[in-house]
Amino acid sequence: MNFENDFPMKKENVIYFDNAATTFKPIFVMEEVNKYYTKYTSNVHRGDYNISFTVNDLYDLTREKVHKFINSRFKEEIVFTSGSTESLNMVVFGFFENYLKDGDEVLLTKSEHASNVLPWFILSLKKNIKIKYIELNEEHKITKENLLMSITNKTKVISIAHITNVIGDERNIKEITSIAHKHNILVVVDGAQSVPHIKTDVIDTDIDFLAFSAHKMCGPTGVGVLYGKLNLLKNMLPYKYGGGMNEEFDSEKLLLAEIPYRFEGGTPNIEGILGLKASIDYIEKIGIEEIHKHEIYLKNYLIKRLREIEYIKIYNENSEGAIVLINAENVMAGDLGLYLNSRNICTRSGIHCAKLLKSEEELGNTVRISLYFYNTYEEIDILIEALKDKEELYKFVK
Repeated sequence: MNFENDFPMKKENVIYFDNAATTFKPIFVMEEVNKYYTKYTSNVHRGDYNISFTVNDLYDLTREKVHKFINSRFKEEIVFTSGSTESLNMVVFGFFENYLKDGDEVLLTKSEHASNVLPWFILSLKKNIKIKYIELNEEHKITKENLLMSITNKTKVISIAHITNVIGDERNIKEITSIAHKHNILVVVDGAQSVPHIKTDVIDTDIDFLAFSAHKMCGPTGVGVLYGKLNLLKNMLPYKYGGGMNEEFDSEKLLLAEIPYRFEGGTPNIEGILGLKASIDYIEKIGIEEIHKHEIYLKNYLIKRLREIEYIKIYNENSEGAIVLINAENVMAGDLGLYLNSRNICTRSGIHCAKLLKSEEELGNTVRISLYFYNTYEEIDILIEALKDKEELYKFVK
């Protein structure tokens, strides 16, 4: 798979292995964004003139595109947001703040991203609810047994990532929702690391709420999606109030707009949303199954090559996602990241926004290598040669 001509960043003098943070953007996405600025700049659902009608159609077409991409029942179940963080905050404070009662329990794991932890922390300060954690096994994965042991008659919601951004483990969401719904528990899924990489079908998995971001799937930054089952969205309050989210109001009453518009107050990131459509078109042209297959080939090759270096420790060889965590013996993760940067290799070092994991043995700061379909075997070879240059590595970190 050769994507050199599709991604302008591939022509720069960098090897990019930080795809879990954000991805490169193909020229097709840039062109779609640029067309908004050069061909039909206008607000959406506001103007009675042709270029505004064009924007309306493209905006609504994007919602239809996302609806089909994740196989929701209704296009109205797709809400545009600024990203996964806003989507998860909308769910916590727009729905669960009113849904949860005193003494209710929320189940998380210690490998969740901050965006799927901190809103629940804040809610627990506002309401008398309890946050509990599903115990992870020795590979930091969820097991069916541990999930069942964590559920009580007070458990009302399970909020977890489909694929985690540090360990890279893929949870069996269909099994988890099946268990949860038998206990009248709702399931919130952070799909930031899964939707760009594997087929997502919200009907098949029976997810109640799903959050994901455009920028991790070749789309623009500042754009995301919240999916929610229609019957749940009907009981969710808007997260923000202003223009576009109301049908009418006066000094005594407010009539909300229909779903999903009631959750999209103010002028949205229009060009970014149109770019999201272009990114989905691009991913569908390649095929999400082909993307996943290529990533796994790359990951297996990366692990095989890393095993050749005796002073490199691999933490998550058996994870399902396209993420590999490493450290070098007697080298701080930040220093290893800077050394790789001196070779124009981009990785991520640190705790990766999953700070609860630092309490787990050996999982503090690490260097994260995260792959996407446009990475190559040749790039992995260059990474390995840099890591094998022990003399230069240890000279750099002194």
